[in-house]
Amino acid sequence: MSARPYAEVIGDPIVQSKSPAIHGFWLERLAIEADYRATHVTPEGLAAYIAERRHDPLWRGCNVTMPHKQAVMPLIDRLDPLAARIGAVNTIVPEDGALVGYNTDAPGFMEPLQGLVDTPHLFRMARVMGTGGAARAIVAALSDAGFVIVLAGRDPAKAAALLADVARGSDHHAVDIAHFATPTDFAFDDRDQCADLVVNASLLGMTGQPPLAYDLSHTPPGAVFYDIVTSPADTDLLRRARDAGFATVDGLAMLIGQADYAFRRFFGATPVRGGDDALLRARLAA
Repeated sequence: MSARPYAEVIGDPIVQSKSPAIHGFWLERLAIEADYRATHVTPEGLAAYIAERRHDPLWRGCNVTMPHKQAVMPLIDRLDPLAARIGAVNTIVPEDGALVGYNTDAPGFMEPLQGLVDTPHLFRMARVMGTGGAARAIVAALSDAGFVIVLAGRDPAKAAALLADVARGSDHHAVDIAHFATPTDFAFDDRDQCADLVVNASLLGMTGQPPLAYDLSHTPPGAVFYDIVTSPADTDLLRRARDAGFATVDGLAMLIGQADYAFRRFFGATPVRGGDDALLRARLAA
């Protein structure tokens, strides 16, 4: 193992993580003498891992994947306000002798939507499928951007509690995810000067999981479909939406976006983006 600065991603399991490929690509492109690793950490070993890394002068921090995003919170010294509100940490950075927890999922999710958010609208609505940890970050980010949220889950009570926990504003709605599975004949009003999103924040559509049962008739004209699933990146939902003429955003956009925010904190450098994103995507697909 080289005596160079390093960051890493921790989780259980961890072999599926794309983070080493993303951060390694940027380290290579920027010629930074540092490493980024994947480290298997079990729930039983999490406290010992944090205690050990706390005293390693070469350690620049870590990304945190499941199942540690909540469990790691009491083991660190301080939470960024957004991470505290979301109730999950996916990035830990040593700062001035303290371990600080951040959540980069929220800004990473919003990155490909920045052009949409920067455009003034009379009304914004997002239909969000899923009530897990990713949904908490997404709901927080979208409500901060002025979206009214319809949050759909298998348990509407859980969805309502999530909205009460993290969403700003009080006009949001919790529904059963089955509501979107069957066709509707609802006549959408004129959506000019409105922004509409459909977000899959669940595991449905991931390799090994059933597809998300979402009938496109629930979607206003001009809506954008955003699926955070990364394996496969081009999900059934995105293919059906694209074939119907809707704009789409895939999960790699969020994955790369959230990694960008973490990379800056780990290595004090700005990742090479723009045209290089296509090269990075090709590497992730290889």
